[in-house]
Amino acid sequence: MIRASVISLLCLVLVPAHAAARPAGPPLVSKKTQVRDLPAIRSSKVLRVLVNQSRNSSGEMKGEATGIEYRRLQAFESYLNSHARDGQKVSLKLIPKAKDQLLAALQRGEGDIVAPGELLDSSAALNVEATDPVVSAVPLVLVGVKGERGFKHIEQLSGKTLMLTNGSAADEAVLQLNQRLTLRKLPPVKIEWVDPSLAVEDVLEMVQAGIYHLTVVEQPIAERWARIMPKLRVDRSLTLSAHSDMNWFVRRDASQLHDAINTFLDTYKTPANQEVAFQKAYKDLYQVHNPLAQGDRQRLESLRPVLQRHADAQKMDWLDLAAMAFKESALNPAAKGGSGATGLLQITPSAARRVGVDNIHDVDGNVQAASRYLAMIRRKFFSSPKINERERVAFSLAAYNLGPERVQSMRAEARRQGLNPNQWFFQVERVAMEQVGMGVVSYVNSVNKYYLAYDQERDALESVSPRKMTKRQ
Repeated sequence: MIRASVISLLCLVLVPAHAAARPAGPPLVSKKTQVRDLPAIRSSKVLRVLVNQSRNSSGEMKGEATGIEYRRLQAFESYLNSHARDGQKVSLKLIPKAKDQLLAALQRGEGDIVAPGELLDSSAALNVEATDPVVSAVPLVLVGVKGERGFKHIEQLSGKTLMLTNGSAADEAVLQLNQRLTLRKLPPVKIEWVDPSLAVEDVLEMVQAGIYHLTVVEQPIAERWARIMPKLRVDRSLTLSAHSDMNWFVRRDASQLHDAINTFLDTYKTPANQEVAFQKAYKDLYQVHNPLAQGDRQRLESLRPVLQRHADAQKMDWLDLAAMAFKESALNPAAKGGSGATGLLQITPSAARRVGVDNIHDVDGNVQAASRYLAMIRRKFFSSPKINERERVAFSLAAYNLGPERVQSMRAEARRQGLNPNQWFFQVERVAMEQVGMGVVSYVNSVNKYYLAYDQERDALESVSPRKMTKRQ
């Protein structure tokens, strides 16, 4: 018995720290805040719901609910209003937060319910209670791409790298797996935390493209997105943890709200057309390609001097221009688009003239015009120090695609809705989805993914081969 305890302790000590080094969210606060129970919610006529920043969980596209959790929340809203007295009907107010910030926001009183749409561990959160299961016994499964090696035994994951979003439930599962691998003297599984601009579905898209190789997600989520991304391989026979429940969460003192949710969940039936509607909403939108395939890498190398020169002139990252060029033209300088857009960066003649460039039909003029136009947009509309650099690029891309004045109006609408007007990803993009659909959202997301793919290979892309160095000398 003592020996077993010692071995368990050694496992915990020997497990490499990086496998569990999840980027921390805000601390789970213990400060006493006012709790709104159901009577106060009815009186205010607003049910504030903290939701995960994911199109899987919540979203609306041109008036149509798209997120799976959003449909459940709408049904709960109807349930509450069917039991309303004296006209005290409530309406939903969705408050999107990063997953690892949801419970802390609930504790601070920023919302009444947390509806993550994914597995969420509340063990460290004080005065927070889980509702009855929204989905019971959910396994975590490995997801790769078809055509690559599948996995049947967890030992086969030794030495592999998993790409995970912040707050992923796989963090703890990998910690436990590495304890087992350490006992067997096998290399641990590594975790690489992806950029915060990526949600679960974005990581899955990058896996399908071959940019990332492996990730771990909840099986219902993997199955749902695999119907939209048919190249995904879901290793259903390999689960990384004991099956846990998906729940909503409320403050412990909100007992009436808690009881109402449980009563609702006891009778709630998933709409028969839910998955069909989800597929219809996102079909053909998640199709990024690997920009680092051999032929594309060679094309990028030939274009690198002109991209770097004009990016440097505008104080931009040349990989932002490269990612945009891959999205706009697949790095084809002869590409033709609609409305007169042409060339590597699909700039229009009118946009080019605004920044003093007449010839957009050769590569140099095309890149010069597009980089100047992007720089003008950044400087004129998105120069505020309240906007961080990656968000600034996202806003500029959205404005390049949709028009800067339109994006500014979306920021104003985001502010009216209580969203962060200085954050495109998961905030202002929600307004874009509501107003114009997924077109501009998909555009910005795709360019962002190509940038992240390039950025992880920056050293190799920016290095000069010995052969080319010899030629220059």
